[in-house]
Amino acid sequence: MFLLKKLDQYIVKTFFGPFLFIFSVLFFIFIVNIIWTQMSQLTGKGLTYWEIAKLLFYLGMSVVSMVLPLTILLASIMTFGDFGERYELAAMKAAGISLLRVMMPLLITVTFLAGILFLFSNNIIPDFQRKAKNMLYNIVSSKPAINFTPGVFIDQISGYSVKFDKIYGKKGERLEGVFLHKNASPYDDQQTIIAKNGKFANAEDRNYLKLILYDGYVYEDNISGKSFEQRKKQPNQSVKFDSLVYHFDISELINNAIEQEKITDDYRFQNYAEVNETLKKNRETNLSTLNSVASPVINQTNNYVQYIDKIKPKDPKIEEPYKIDSLQKDKKLEVLWGAYNKIEALKSTVQSNQKLIADTIKSHNKMVMYQQRIVSYSFTCIIFFLIGASLGSIIRKGGMGLPVIIAIVIFIIFYVLNLTVENLSWKGKVNPYLAAWIPNMVLFPFSLWITYKALTDSQVFDIEKYKALFKPLIEKFVKPKEHQRYQ
Repeated sequence: MFLLKKLDQYIVKTFFGPFLFIFSVLFFIFIVNIIWTQMSQLTGKGLTYWEIAKLLFYLGMSVVSMVLPLTILLASIMTFGDFGERYELAAMKAAGISLLRVMMPLLITVTFLAGILFLFSNNIIPDFQRKAKNMLYNIVSSKPAINFTPGVFIDQISGYSVKFDKIYGKKGERLEGVFLHKNASPYDDQQTIIAKNGKFANAEDRNYLKLILYDGYVYEDNISGKSFEQRKKQPNQSVKFDSLVYHFDISELINNAIEQEKITDDYRFQNYAEVNETLKKNRETNLSTLNSVASPVINQTNNYVQYIDKIKPKDPKIEEPYKIDSLQKDKKLEVLWGAYNKIEALKSTVQSNQKLIADTIKSHNKMVMYQQRIVSYSFTCIIFFLIGASLGSIIRKGGMGLPVIIAIVIFIIFYVLNLTVENLSWKGKVNPYLAAWIPNMVLFPFSLWITYKALTDSQVFDIEKYKALFKPLIEKFVKPKEHQRYQ
């Protein structure tokens, strides 16, 4: 018993060596991919290194649900491959310890990790998703610090109303038709700046927005501290300038906007139980939406049927309907044009209804898939361990060579299955509850089969065995070669 406890500790310790290394490498790779895709949104926004690191940390937590199963698959292949390559697995079997008993401590460990992944995906990832989504939203909406729309007054800059007639350039830094007005009370100094051209520039202090203006005027009315009679006599002042550098204090805007959570109703910010409640409400909303789409068609059909029922022919003689060819040219065009308009209107209505129904189905199925994957990815960890441990004991090859290739191939199969059923589910062709579990349902029988082969010491990767199996078929089509000495 003491020997088995020592052996269990050794197996678990050997497993966690490659596990921690592989998890770090894969996590870094996924983070680099996130940085690559989000780089355009992060550059030129005046963010500090701490804010960028915090955003990447929030985004990185969402990849744990995909990194952990792959890490378990690769680490288990390497661990049992090393055991087989160093003949430790053969020594354990010679001592009367079965492969299933060798796998048991790691199976318990992986089950524990799967439970942690469920808790992490259910409670922590949604919170980080909400923080990341809001940070990205607030960063994207600041260009460079706020969102300017040509021809529209913007009052997001504290104390000023700003309008630009035209915004252009690679980064939207060039301006035409600049109008700045200081928002002051009737008893404070008034100031308005008008310029033909301008541009944004990088300020030394990220808390300021630097604006360089060209060819314009500054209109001022210095009335603070003066009586009403003095203000009436005070003439307005105007100053013409060739270039003018203006700095706006946007520290409050930046500091508040980065962490301000404006998006709160996304289902990806919810845990399993909360998504379940959202789905119930969503079904009621979808039902009312579908009824609103169907009711006009039904009402039109019913009205038409009732109208037909009320019409009773006075003369039982059936009159021959007129032919379009017998009508006059103008009347014929009018009839044809009216029929064409009705057909086009009906076609447009049908297309819009189809798009509305498709969007409703896609939105609902996305929500279901997200909810089910909170649980399904935890079972993926156990399935990947059974596959990895069995393959490692069969191939008996450790290191970063063949095990990595096999693990990547298995993961690609899983990932392609995942994407395929996801797209089919979004189109309404596969039940979303089933679609979330199809990759596991496909790989689980394979994991049981490969585990059985490993327990029975089957030579799954023995090439000579497969050659002997197909040898009779090959001999029928290949002419046997004579020995070289008889040629």
